[in-house]
Amino acid sequence: MTGYRIRLKEQLDQRWSAWLGGLMVIHEANGETVLTGEVVDQAALYGLLSKVRDLHLTLISISPLEADVPSPQEGK
Repeated sequence: MTGYRIRLKEQLDQRWSAWLGGLMVIHEANGETVLTGEVVDQAALYGLLSKVRDLHLTLISISPLEADVPSPQEGK
């Protein structure tokens, strides 16, 4: 699995976390939302990006997480 950080222009409510594969939803002070967590494979990543598109959210950036940064699932 690979961890990703996905930055969105709009604020996204925490309740969407489960629908987005359990990614952590973080609200930034500037109104943006950052989704972080692990994605099983490239197909799952594309599925996640399709969900972002279906919600009409503006994708600002997507970047892989560093290997030494713990994912939200590891803290459970």
